[in-house]
Order: sequence, then C-alpha cells, then structure tokens
Amino acid sequence: MNIKQQQQKLADLAEQVLPPRSRDLSFYAVLFAAVIPLWLVVPSSWVFVIYVLRTGKIWTLAWRGQLLFAAALCEVFFSVYHYNLATFIGGPHSLPPNKLSDLQRAFKRVLQSGLADLPEDGFDEETLDSERPGSPAEDIVTLPYDDPRAVDFRNYLRTWFGKVPWSSIHKHEMYAWLYWSIFNQPYTTLEALPHAHQVALRDVIRLIEARSGSTIPDGSNPAIKPLLLTLDPVTVVWRPFAWYAFVAIINFILRRRMIRTWNCKFGTYHGLDYILRVPPGWDPRTGPRPVVFMHGLGLGLAQYNRFIVHLFRMIPEHPVLVPLQPHVSQDIMHPRYLRPMGRRDMARTLAGLLDMLGWAKWAEKEDVVEKDDVPKGVTMLSHSNGSFVHAWMLKHYPSMVTRSCFVDPVVFCGWEGDLCYNFIYRRCTTGMELIIKFFVGTELGVANFLQRHFDWNANSLWYEEIPNARDPSKTVFFLGGRDAIVNAHRVKRYLTSHGIRKGLWFDPEGRHGQAMLSFGQKAILRWLLQTGETAPSVKEHATTSS
Repeated sequence: MNIKQQQQKLADLAEQVLPPRSRDLSFYAVLFAAVIPLWLVVPSSWVFVIYVLRTGKIWTLAWRGQLLFAAALCEVFFSVYHYNLATFIGGPHSLPPNKLSDLQRAFKRVLQSGLADLPEDGFDEETLDSERPGSPAEDIVTLPYDDPRAVDFRNYLRTWFGKVPWSSIHKHEMYAWLYWSIFNQPYTTLEALPHAHQVALRDVIRLIEARSGSTIPDGSNPAIKPLLLTLDPVTVVWRPFAWYAFVAIINFILRRRMIRTWNCKFGTYHGLDYILRVPPGWDPRTGPRPVVFMHGLGLGLAQYNRFIVHLFRMIPEHPVLVPLQPHVSQDIMHPRYLRPMGRRDMARTLAGLLDMLGWAKWAEKEDVVEKDDVPKGVTMLSHSNGSFVHAWMLKHYPSMVTRSCFVDPVVFCGWEGDLCYNFIYRRCTTGMELIIKFFVGTELGVANFLQRHFDWNANSLWYEEIPNARDPSKTVFFLGGRDAIVNAHRVKRYLTSHGIRKGLWFDPEGRHGQAMLSFGQKAILRWLLQTGETAPSVKEHATTSS
C-alpha cells in the first residue's frame, strides 16, 4: 500500500459505520441472575398488595404473610416517592451560567489539543527542554482533509453524535451541540439567538471546520441526534427500597467498625461529610503528609471499605481524610442526595476543612500567606469520579495539593465524548457493562449528578493545570487499557505527548477499578510512602506493560 492509499484509508476512518455490538453470554447471565430479579421487586410488590387488599385476605394472613405484606407495602410507598424524585430531576438542569469568555477559551483549548506534531510516544522526559510541551501554544490552522490530526479530530468529535459518519453531521445539529456545550441551553435556530451568541457559534464552527479539514454541510439531518447530556431525558431505572436499605445497613455497620477498630471520626464540615483518622501524636509540621482519598461512583463505604482499611493498615503514620459523597453513593435519605455541591462550593468547603485540620493553609490569594507559615499540604488520591473533585482543587487551590495520584481518572480527554457516551448512551453488550449501567449509571442520585449537574469545562483537567505533572515523585497516573468507561489509550497518549513517562502506570489488560486491587493497589501504596525524587515501582510497571 503506497502513501496515498494509506492517507486515503486514514481519511476514511471518520466515515466508517461502526458495526453493531452483539451481546455476549455474560450480559444475559447478569440480566437474568441479577437485574431482572431486582427490577421485579417493585411491580411484584404492587401486584401482591393490590391482590391482598382486593380479596380481603389481609385479615386472614398469618404472621409471615403479614410481614410480607408490610414489606410489599413499604415497596409500594417507596416506589411512589422514588417516582416523584425521578420526575423532579427530569426537569431543567440548575447549573449556574459560565462566563462566555471562559467557555470560548476552553473550547479553543479543546481545538488545540492534539494539534502539536508530536511523536506517538511523546517526548523523552530526560531530554525535553520545554516545561510545558504540546498543544497550548499551537495555532489553529486549516488542515488538509487527510491530515492525520484532522482525521483524528473528526473521528473523536463524532462520538458526540453517536459515532455516525462525519459527513452526515450538518450545521444545524453541530450548532445544537455547540450551543449546549458552550451555553448549556437548548438550540432552536441561529437567528433566534442573541447576536453575541450567534457570533460565538459562527466563530467556533469556523475553527472546527479548519481543525477538521472539512466543510460542514448546511441545513439539517434529522436522523442525527447530538448528545446533549444535561438537556436530554434523564435515564433512571427504579430499584426497591430493600436495595437502599441494604446499602444503608452495610454502610452503618462499616462506620461502626471503623470507629471501633481504627478510632476514626465521622464529621460534617459546612455540609460535607467525612471520615477522619489521625494517628496519635501526629504533628502537622513534622509528621508524614496527610492523604485525602476521593472515592468514585458506587456504594460509598460498602464499595471502598476494603481499600480504605488497607490505607489505614499500610500507612498507619499518615492521617487519612475521606470526604463522603452521598449523591453518588446511593444514600437516598441524605439531605444532599439530590443537591451535590458545585465545583466552587466543593473546592471551597474542602479547602476550608483542610485549613481547619491544619493540613494546608487556605487563602483566596496565595500571596497573603507567609511562606514560613504554610503547612506542607496534602497528598490527594482520587479514583474515577473522585478525580472531578481532585481537578477542582487543582484548579482553585493548587498550593494545597502537593502530591497527586490519579487512579482511573475521568478528567482527561473528557472533551472527546467517550466518557459520556460509554457511561450514559452506549448500548450494553457485556455483563460488566450491564452491571455498571444498571447498578450505577441509572441509579437516581448518579443519574441526577451526571445528567443534570455535569459541567464539562469544570470537569476537564489539562496537563498545564497539574503542578509538577512530570515529576513522578509528586504526580502519578494509573490507567487500565481495557477500561469500559474511558478510553485509557487516548488518555495515555495525551499524557505521554506532554512528556509524562515515569509517572504513568499502564496495565493493558486492566479494567476500570482493577488498579485499586492486587498489584495496582501495592503500587499505589508504595508511591504514597515514597519521598524521594523518583518512583521506580511506577516506572517499572509502565515499562513492562506499555
């Protein structure tokens, strides 16, 4: 194949129609063994309650039948409550508007991503002269249609349109997606928008055409539906009261065990619940650096208890703080279950908590703080959805986080659409995808957070926003090549293109969450205990696994 044929094949990449994904045996095993039985609890309870009441058998039930009726009646009442909550979050989003200038800069940054003509594996860290290599300094120029950078851009941008062929996307649908992504508002027609918004959309679409090396056709293609995350209908699947009660009981037991076994304290600071363990006699100026662990989506303590306890056991001299996030932990009775903190409130509250604990100095303006009076700061460890809060802290209070560990981060390359598409819109075909979708993605609190409170600009973290990103003793990244939620290979490519090599732990066979177990967990704990200039354990795995 000659060069011209190779370029033509590459240029057609964004035009390929992806074959339908077929469901495997594991999907049906999970469907019939877990999903359907749990789903049937609610309708079965309604049928049983109606039957007992209509036939009058309620007065003749034995004590076992009465218990069963009481449980079914609880499910009926709870299903009404759950339906009302689902209806409530189905309304418009409540995100505050961002400044147009900030969003325009962010979108320009998205268009610059991947423009630099960098080697596939990034720069050699030892010989790299520039402290901030890569895209930020690149000019957005008109690329040839078959330029690999244009092809790559078209191929990942079409993810926001359900991965349809690029040529099928017309300007009306592109404007609708742009208006959502910039203004978080529904789009009707260009002429109906304020003049400033019209100018902004025309400027951005002109840059998209230059970056993609193509001209977007005028008019509309009704067959194409852009993914408008915070405007599209919220996808919620009911689950029984027994499920939430079970999660609450498990978390209650684990809390009591942590208090009794590890002398932990559970507190609340300005609406932020947390777990705190401080070793006896620890001094904030001479003791080991505190660790803040931001957990991800799931079941709260019931899901992360094993890892947290392992932290207590393996780094006993380090204070550990675990902020709790009830809105993504299926804690349906918590007052903040459907009212998650926004990025500014969360960052400000967490910063205030760290300052109160004496772990890091909180100041809105860092220059008002005397250098000799600043504590050492904290090591922040985040997993998956927890990397959003991690990113907010680095954006607003970078001096308070002196070391960063990202495990399965979802803050990189989020502008490419894989995260939202895979987690919300993609059709499940495997058992693991169905578990993630049903037990996490379609849960009421999680759906509310992701589909009504998602701010892609706030949740996107860029290389230049990470302090000491290329210092493996201060920043490390753990990725799994078979991650079903994020495209870990593209995240790896983004990081290595900016010179991150020694601090990257990449397991080609790793799945989402697997780094929290086994060898990945050991590497994380080794890194937490390291204080030198290098991170050999991370470098070793990155070399053998890449």
